[in-house]
Amino acid sequence: MKRKRFGELPFHLMILPGALLVFVYGYVPMAGIVMAFERLVPSKGMFHSPWVGWKNFDYMLHMPDIARVIWNTVFIAVMKMAAGVVVPVTFALLLNEARGRLFKRSVQTIIYFPHFLSWIILSGLLIDILSPSSGLANTFLGAIGAKEIYFLGDARWFPYTMVVSDTWKEFGYGTIVYLAALTGINPALYEAAALDGAGRLRQTLHVTLPGLLPMIVLMSVLSLGNVLNAGFEQIFNLYSPQVYRTGDIIDTLVFRIGLENANYGVATAVGLFKSAVSFALIGASYGLAYRLTNYRIF
Repeated sequence: MKRKRFGELPFHLMILPGALLVFVYGYVPMAGIVMAFERLVPSKGMFHSPWVGWKNFDYMLHMPDIARVIWNTVFIAVMKMAAGVVVPVTFALLLNEARGRLFKRSVQTIIYFPHFLSWIILSGLLIDILSPSSGLANTFLGAIGAKEIYFLGDARWFPYTMVVSDTWKEFGYGTIVYLAALTGINPALYEAAALDGAGRLRQTLHVTLPGLLPMIVLMSVLSLGNVLNAGFEQIFNLYSPQVYRTGDIIDTLVFRIGLENANYGVATAVGLFKSAVSFALIGASYGLAYRLTNYRIF
């Protein structure tokens, strides 16, 4: 028994760096939650500042823009979640019909590549591509006689621009997940459907989609925890005061209140509110995943 435990020691040591990172960056900062109940005075520090109880939360709930910001967050996040299921599933089905292995591998690599790029890099590209005068998108619109669109400066277009650009960046990852799920479908089902006279379309509708359904349900349910995560890095690098009406989300509001206006107590209260709601949604999503697909963490 002792020899067995000693043999497992290297594997436990391999976990140690990751556990330390989670502890340092995930658990130690939780001490800052106390600022949500204080009027932080930087010279006194967060453990000696005046205690205000729930006043920061009351201030948060009575901010004139809080309802709009919450709506923007949920609206953008839900659209991203929907597109993050529909587009990868559709593309996986199309790619699954391709016959050339080299072609499939090449396409998978190309669509997966943006997933590894940060939004700082992609934001610079999108600003150039979507600029109102010389951008590639508006140059094309002008060539076909369409009206110029200010994608990043028009409040009407900004949320949809965020959804489309995020879907373009991440759908390659989802496509690979669904392609992997397709490999688990029993080939005998396709043979039986072909013997019954089913063409490729009917095989897709009655064999492929039902085989993908558990993975679709699982990915959809697990994404519920991101309802209040509309993508801070993306929006922060692309938004401007002109689009605050439809593009301002909880995370960008926290950034402006906390770091730009130095109102750390209210910013922490808003962040804590978001974390509490997200925690409840994550718990509910894992419960639904277990009930619907028998998914378990352990």
